[in-house]
Amino acid sequence: MQLFVNDLTVIDFSYLCESRGVVGESWIVDVLLSGDLNAESMVLDFGIVKKQIKAIIDESVDHKLVLPGESKQLSISESPRSGHLYVDFNITDNAIFLQSPAQAFAVVDTPKIDEETVTRYLEGVIKQQLPENVQGIKLTLRAEQIDGDYYHYTHGLKKHDGNCQRIAHGHRSKITIFQDGQHSKDLEQYWSQRWHDIYLASDSDQVAVEQIELSDFAKQNLEPDHQYFCYYAPQGRFDIAVRKGTLEIVDCDSTVELLADYIARQLKQQAPEHSFKVVAYEGVGKGAIASA
Repeated sequence: MQLFVNDLTVIDFSYLCESRGVVGESWIVDVLLSGDLNAESMVLDFGIVKKQIKAIIDESVDHKLVLPGESKQLSISESPRSGHLYVDFNITDNAIFLQSPAQAFAVVDTPKIDEETVTRYLEGVIKQQLPENVQGIKLTLRAEQIDGDYYHYTHGLKKHDGNCQRIAHGHRSKITIFQDGQHSKDLEQYWSQRWHDIYLASDSDQVAVEQIELSDFAKQNLEPDHQYFCYYAPQGRFDIAVRKGTLEIVDCDSTVELLADYIARQLKQQAPEHSFKVVAYEGVGKGAIASA
C-alpha cells in the first residue's frame, strides 16, 4: 500500500558548488510512503506525515548551507569558539570562507550537491525515524516551474530569532516588475542576471579583515577583493568572506520586504520620471510588494 503527500514543504537553503560558488535554492518536496496498514488501517496518519516528516526535512536541510562532503575543495574544521565550525571552500576565482554554529551546516557525502544527492540524504535520515510498518519512502525534490525570470540569492538575517539568522541560506525566487503600470520583462531579466548566484549582504554587517574570525587556512588564502561580514545572533556568531564579483551590498537588512523596496528605489533612482512596482518573491509562493 502507498500513501502520498504532494507539496509537503519547501526547503529554502544554499549549497556550495565548485562551478557556481554559493547557490541559493528552493525545492518543493513530495513524499511517497509504502508499507503495511497499521492498527488504524493506515500506512501513516497524514497528520504525522505533515508534521513529523516535514520537521525532519526542515531540521536536516532547511535554512542551512549544504556542503558537498567529498569535494576536494572543501575543508571543515572546528573553531575555537564552542559549537562553531570553520568551512573553507577554496575554488578558483570564488573562494568562500565561513565560521558559523555547527547547526547552520549540513554535510552530504557527495562531491556535488543536486536534487539526487539531497534526496538520497533525506531519505536515509527519514527512514531511521519511521515506524516499522513503513517499509519504503520516496522523496521528489523539484524546483518551482517559473515561466518568467528568477534569481538565486544567499543571505542571512541577524535580527531573526529563527533559522533565517544563519548567514548562508538562500532562495530561488522569481520577480515581477511594473514600470508605469506596464509589465517590464526587460527589467525582470536585468535583475535576474544581476542577482544570479549572488550573495546579498547588509552594509551594517561589513567588518574589516582584522575583525573577522576565519581559519588559518582561510586567512592565508584571502584575496584583495574579499569582503567580510560578521554578526552575532541567538544561535551564535556568524562570519563570512565573499569575493566582490559574487556580492552585492545593500543598504538595508535583506528581508524580502526590504529587498523589494531596495529594487524599487534603485529603479526610481535610475529613472525618476517613471513609477515602479516590484513584486519580489522569497522562495515559493511568498514575498513582498514595494512601489516607488
